[in-house]
Amino acid sequence: METVLCPTCKKEVKWDMKNPFCPFCCERCKTMDLGAWASNAYAIPDQPVDFDELDRLSSQNEDAEKGKDE
Repeated sequence: METVLCPTCKKEVKWDMKNPFCPFCCERCKTMDLGAWASNAYAIPDQPVDFDELDRLSSQNEDAEKGKDE
């Protein structure tokens, strides 16, 4: 049977779909991982928003829409 590392504690675990915590080694590790997701610890980093640029693009879009109506 194949083994994998628990994503939380890195303990070696048998890959068995009968294991209710698979791919984790235990309920504690599964709960810790869920808590990390819930607290955005795994959030994908993003570029800071430049609100001035966003306003400028929005104004350009509005101007273009007005030009279509004329």
